[in-house]
Amino acid sequence: MSIKIAVIGSYEFMERLHTLDLEDLEIDPYIYKEPKEAAELVRELKPCDAIFFSGALPFYFSKQVLENVNIPALYLAQDEMAVATSLLAIIFTKKIPPERISVDLMDAAILTNVLDESGINQHPLWVMDYQKLLTGPFDLEELVNFHHSLWKQGKIDIALTSVHAVYSRLTQMGVPALRMADPRSSLLRGLQEAKNQAALFKSRAAQVAVGYLSIENLQQDQTNKLGQLLQAYVQKLTPSLFVLYSTRGEMEPNRLHDFLETYPDEITIGFGYGATIKEADQNAKIALRFAEKEDTAKCGYILMENKELLGPFPFETKQHRLKNDNPEFLQIAKQTKLSPANLSKIIEFGKARKSLNFTAADLADYLQVTRRSTERLVKKLVEHGYIKVVGEEMVYHQGRPRALYELNLPIYQ
Repeated sequence: MSIKIAVIGSYEFMERLHTLDLEDLEIDPYIYKEPKEAAELVRELKPCDAIFFSGALPFYFSKQVLENVNIPALYLAQDEMAVATSLLAIIFTKKIPPERISVDLMDAAILTNVLDESGINQHPLWVMDYQKLLTGPFDLEELVNFHHSLWKQGKIDIALTSVHAVYSRLTQMGVPALRMADPRSSLLRGLQEAKNQAALFKSRAAQVAVGYLSIENLQQDQTNKLGQLLQAYVQKLTPSLFVLYSTRGEMEPNRLHDFLETYPDEITIGFGYGATIKEADQNAKIALRFAEKEDTAKCGYILMENKELLGPFPFETKQHRLKNDNPEFLQIAKQTKLSPANLSKIIEFGKARKSLNFTAADLADYLQVTRRSTERLVKKLVEHGYIKVVGEEMVYHQGRPRALYELNLPIYQ
């Protein structure tokens, strides 16, 4: 099964990726001119399995936005191979000694290790470790000025930079410069790690989740509604105790938090994750006991398969976004004539799903509206290119196959 990875980087980085043979890996490129634009690109991402940044800087600028993203996000870390390849190109091809080179990189220790292991006694005198700059507001001009000032004073013959935007600026200013290499092996290793993380995330999302709810005077219609809210099958054990069966992907901590925060009555919940129903059931019972010990009207715990206990919910600090004023979001609503509320729900549906493909029935279950209403919503989005038809699913031996769709609009707002 193919894994889709959203790659955020410079144009040069994307050109480098085109030279790689990536089996079972679909690359969705998002190009910036400067690393600080990466955060806005994250908000524009369409459904994918993982996010891969071209380096530490774009990842750093996106950290705040990534707090609302529920898929793996990684970046290509600088390593000894990248630094050694770049230095070789300068020292042996351009015949420039190390002391006449200025270097910027994330961690100066990598450069030191390469030179020491290579037996090169002369080290570059001019090195900027911009990891220290990330503790406060980061200004790209600091890196540009570092190299430009040294060149202007005649102290260097070339600048070696690990930031493509800095290379472009130095070239425009007439400073001889070279971009830090992105070795094929490093790129393949980084993308393979992103692929592995995405596969692991999907695997965990499919784990069994069992929940026990202790609640008084719950009527049958309320029981059905509860199952819909938590995307779970609910079974009544006693007048005040219910068991829920779901998957880890559907019953994630954020959903339990939101449910408890808005539920109007007293309720105690314990959820357990596990590779089997038996393991998840045992963990759920333990989590329920922890929740029952809390002297509060509403409380929930989750015991994970590694015995890590999460909770108590809903008392963890969490920030909610109450409105969506993104211009692209408003433009989509205007084009499709969908209400912002319905469009927001569709975007939340995209975030919640661990599979990129879905049917109209899947969306109808999530929105809790009729199949006909859902098909009208889908039709409008298909007409404007915000939903793509990607295949068909034949669930039964008789009847028409169901269309498979994929969202084609930014969901990480």
